[in-house]
Amino acid sequence: MTNGGVEGLVLKNYGGFYYVQDSNKDIYECKLRGKIKQAVLTGDKVLFTPLEHGRGILETISPRRNELQRPRIANADLLLIIMAHNQPAPSLALLDRLLVNASYKELTPYIILNKMDLPEDDNSSIITSYYPRKGFNLIKSSVRNNIGIDSIKEAISNRIAVLAGPSGTGKSSLLNLLVEGAGIKTQDVSKKIGRGRHTTRHVELYPLSDGGWIADTPGFSVLDPPDMERRDLASHFPEFYDCSNECRFNNCLHYGEKDCAVKGAVKDKVIAEFRYNNYVIMLEELIKNERCYR
Repeated sequence: MTNGGVEGLVLKNYGGFYYVQDSNKDIYECKLRGKIKQAVLTGDKVLFTPLEHGRGILETISPRRNELQRPRIANADLLLIIMAHNQPAPSLALLDRLLVNASYKELTPYIILNKMDLPEDDNSSIITSYYPRKGFNLIKSSVRNNIGIDSIKEAISNRIAVLAGPSGTGKSSLLNLLVEGAGIKTQDVSKKIGRGRHTTRHVELYPLSDGGWIADTPGFSVLDPPDMERRDLASHFPEFYDCSNECRFNNCLHYGEKDCAVKGAVKDKVIAEFRYNNYVIMLEELIKNERCYR
């Protein structure tokens, strides 16, 4: 305990109450001290005063390491990007957007290729063959066959992890396997659109028995690029870095410039064409956004 109270972590905000876990893994239902004006987020590290019967008063919010807008969560360490081996087929465009967002928010990304018990899709083959060679973490998993679960737990180990990815990839089923008693509702993939119907309604951190916390997030299929300047985007594509020093222009965007080493690497198949194309799409969106706000 410090002079300001007991240290805790906000697991969820529900009905005007904040559920805070202390270092002993006890959870308190807290109300806010009136002087707090800042919004309290899931993942906030706080000081609180314990009261009787598992209740408490939330006193102060500690400075945040980072803050995500979608989902609204603070102090996340990892982004677990859940893609399906098949049903639905993985979207490389969405994967790259999530990887850029993880890099921008200084989160360590892990690509979780789930449903490994299903036949391989062409895009899942690309994921397994390309991304690990470029330094990205990849874990293959199957909830049905209990594959890769221990590796995911080890990756989380005493850190806050956020689950993200399209619906139907098995996020809720994976959560139920990682977190005993989570009881997250799941729904089958809609045959009509090839996507799952997500059932998560709010953001909550689930404590893992081996240490760490994991948050489920509302499903989505479109993610806007982060609020960055166009010249910063390439720094979030790590395979561009080694080539960019050879570009003719120091401020090369790897777009329409002559003597661009990155475009040369794409031509030589050192950098995958799909990765470059996804970069260009995001770059053009950033350029359009800059023009709109001038």
